[in-house]
Amino acid sequence: MAVQAVPTKGNLMNTKKSLALAKNGYELLDRKRNILIREMMTLIDHANAIQEKIDNAYDEAYLALQRANITNGFCEDIAEAVPVEEGLKLDFRSVMGVEIPVLAIAQSEPHRYLHYGTRTTNSAIDNVFVHFTKVKELTVELAEIENSVYRLADAIKKTQKRANALKNIMIPRFEETVKFIADALDEKDREEFSRLKVIKRKKLRESAQK
Repeated sequence: MAVQAVPTKGNLMNTKKSLALAKNGYELLDRKRNILIREMMTLIDHANAIQEKIDNAYDEAYLALQRANITNGFCEDIAEAVPVEEGLKLDFRSVMGVEIPVLAIAQSEPHRYLHYGTRTTNSAIDNVFVHFTKVKELTVELAEIENSVYRLADAIKKTQKRANALKNIMIPRFEETVKFIADALDEKDREEFSRLKVIKRKKLRESAQK
């Protein structure tokens, strides 16, 4: 229902400006939503690919561990020589104002040196270390993508809600208000025109009688 604003030219101009801003805001939100959706779909495809890589990496890692256990004996003591992961580096990038996490393993160059002696181990142990390091890196990458998808989905939901409010509530309300004021002003102009015609005819009759 149109807001029963006072039908003045000033209110008509202000309402038209508000309508234009609302339409512009809707276009921007719609564009933002589409960009976020494209970004999210790209990440979902990437997540599916990473998940497949992780599954394969785990299979290869546990197969390598079995071989290491067979050729080198059980590896608990050797595994304890490998330090616990120190943590992750967290940074952010922005996609249309949405903060997307960027994760990286805190320990730099994990393959640069080994944490166990080579005298009592063989290449099978090295192979296990390499494969499980790959699993760790892929897991970090998948965690980054899944968190990004969650944030994007939440932002898309909020953006859609704002866009719907503009499209279905604010824009129709402003359009109805503009029509209401414009119709009222047109009616007022017609009444004024009719009044002036009556006055003019009256003056003409008065002039003719003189």
